[in-house]
Amino acid sequence: MSMPFLVIVIFLVLILISALKILREYERAVIFRLGRLVGVKGPGLIFLIPFIDKMVRISLRVVAMDVQPQDVITKDNISIKVNAVLYFRVVEADKAVVSVENYLFATNQIAQTTLRSILGQSDLDELLSERERINKRLQEIIDEHTEPWGIKVSSVEVKQIDLPIEMQRAMAKQAEAERERRSKIINADGEFQASQKLTDAAKIIEEHPIAFQLRYLQTLADIATEKNSTTIFPIPVDLITPFMKIAEKMAGSNKE
Repeated sequence: MSMPFLVIVIFLVLILISALKILREYERAVIFRLGRLVGVKGPGLIFLIPFIDKMVRISLRVVAMDVQPQDVITKDNISIKVNAVLYFRVVEADKAVVSVENYLFATNQIAQTTLRSILGQSDLDELLSERERINKRLQEIIDEHTEPWGIKVSSVEVKQIDLPIEMQRAMAKQAEAERERRSKIINADGEFQASQKLTDAAKIIEEHPIAFQLRYLQTLADIATEKNSTTIFPIPVDLITPFMKIAEKMAGSNKE
């Protein structure tokens, strides 16, 4: 075998190897033939015409993109800094190559502008309490803008909202005042219920005086169970009332 023939064979083998491409399951190849889009191929083994076909490899996996912190002024004129994370994937590889120059950069920029716009239309209380609704609204708007690029936005999550120190202190004072208000209301409600029970008990004792004696004996039993060196034994007024009347009569007869 002559040297020129061997060189030609090696050259043809190299061209054949360069014309064969292997794409993974999550990859697609956008093929351009003489500058014209001819279609999308993959996954697996594909063949390209040497020096004529050009391939752009696109991944179909979900991309988690961190949206840089954005300075936002809310609807109630509070300055905050917000960052988010964006989940999306390419669903039409040809559009992601042909319709936009850099779909990653373009998606990131549209996410930043949408984040500032939507959060600027909401109050601070809405951002803190209705985050799920705001996330869904962000996802719908960004997905609407990226759909012509062959990109599907699956989720947008607002990760963190940084408040000024003064606002954090004001919110802490507000929360403390709210807790104190609830405590006072609960205490007042307890006093009201206790007064109602005491009123009901007084009515029962008034109708049935013997109930007072039973309660008196119960109190003595409770005192006796305690290990006290001194026991206070209250004497019912009913026991000494007859003696007081006798003493009054005797005092009146002596005056006469």
